Amino acid sequence: MIKRVVIAGGGTAGWITAAALSIQMGELLEIILIESDAIGTVGVGEASIPPMRTFHKLLRIDEQEFMKATSATFKLGISFENWGALGDHYLHAFGKAGKETWLADFHHFWLCAKEKGLANDEIGEYCIEHQAAKANKFATSPDSPISYAYHLDAGRYAGFLRKISEEKGVTRIEGKITRINQNSSTGFIESIDLESGLSIKGDLFVDCTGFRGLLIEQTLHTGYEDWSHWLPCDSAVAVQTTAVEPAIPYTRSISRDYGWQWRIPLQHRVGNGLVYCSRYLSDEKAKENLLQNVVGDPLSQPRVIKFKTGKRRKFWNKNCVAIGLSSGFLEPLESTSIHLIMMGVTRLMQLFPFSGINDSIVNHYNQASSDEFEQIRDFIILHYKATSREDTAFWRFCKNMEIPDTLRQRMNLFVENAQAYQAGGELFRVDSWLQVMMGQGIMPKSYHPFARLMPDNHLREFLGQLKSQVAQVVNRLPEHETFIKSYCAFSGTK
Repeated sequence: MIKRVVIAGGGTAGWITAAALSIQMGELLEIILIESDAIGTVGVGEASIPPMRTFHKLLRIDEQEFMKATSATFKLGISFENWGALGDHYLHAFGKAGKETWLADFHHFWLCAKEKGLANDEIGEYCIEHQAAKANKFATSPDSPISYAYHLDAGRYAGFLRKISEEKGVTRIEGKITRINQNSSTGFIESIDLESGLSIKGDLFVDCTGFRGLLIEQTLHTGYEDWSHWLPCDSAVAVQTTAVEPAIPYTRSISRDYGWQWRIPLQHRVGNGLVYCSRYLSDEKAKENLLQNVVGDPLSQPRVIKFKTGKRRKFWNKNCVAIGLSSGFLEPLESTSIHLIMMGVTRLMQLFPFSGINDSIVNHYNQASSDEFEQIRDFIILHYKATSREDTAFWRFCKNMEIPDTLRQRMNLFVENAQAYQAGGELFRVDSWLQVMMGQGIMPKSYHPFARLMPDNHLREFLGQLKSQVAQVVNRLPEHETFIKSYCAFSGTK
């Protein structure tokens, strides 16, 4: 029987796992979390995507309370600058554009109108989230149709979840891990020894030790699938700066000569970072480049983080489940890090092995997790591949590199037929694929002929009404900064 769960490591991954298990299964399990104050966390995953709101509802987290505690702001999408070509700019908004039919998605009608000269706008003008982000406007309510996520302080978020978890009965044990003890015949983990001399026994172990993978890799030697030939960036440098202008409701992703820069606005500060490939840029030069391109005064020394994109060959090995950075790493280009943590623990809860661990549960968990990682991987690779930039060696490599067959098929399908799709269980929707491909210069050669059946006057009226409806909604919204001050002003100290 699996009744005692030991979580190795705190941070965002550890405390999300502890909070979810204790809130949903606290009466069935004993949950222990081991964490050392002497070991820092990466702590820069400060942007999220809309499914986080659903997960918070599962945990019965009050949105305003959470936002006040974590200095959070709202996020309607990601602004991509200089990706397709220098000077280009597009917004990957979280909403849907227009209205689709059962036979053809909205973009087919829009492409038809463009071809006939009935529309000279961009598809984002038919999306509330896109237009609200451009206008720096936002509001929400229980019945709001707007799709959004958050920018948040990762350290404060872990502290917020820790408080919830401990109130639900999670036991936190402070200490450094010195030894992992395995069963001599099965290889299953039996206990974790701490520097203090304490030994913690468990039935199921969750590895949240970050890139080290102390249990899943250093102990169980699970193996790692390296994707750096598709995603060559292997380093990041991060720094926090003072907030000197109103927070905007979207993340900025600005491509640079050897990678890209993020800018994440919180209420009390701004998170900044440069993701780069160390083959083309040294760590010292990366620090210089980042500091030259931030707004506001630095609040800390730039911190370098090394990583390798890819995933573990198994997310669940024996009686150990890896969640967070210990399970793999996909760079934060589309803000999927926190989402992957939440999906990992959700999948664990759905498949929890109360009556004992068996191969069928483990294999199913591993297959679903692997599929999810690969689907997100392809979407991130798309941003690098779909570029016309050849101004640096880094971008020439990205433009000309080989890509997974699964991504090549998607790109070809869109170019030849304007078809985009969301596979079963896949994170990114049709609109996401559309916005990135068209935003970076991939335009289809044709579209679904069904769109041509709509008479020109009806098509013009249809598009005009949709655009007008979006404009009316956006015009009624308050400024993002104004809404934050009335709804969720930061309650902590700066």
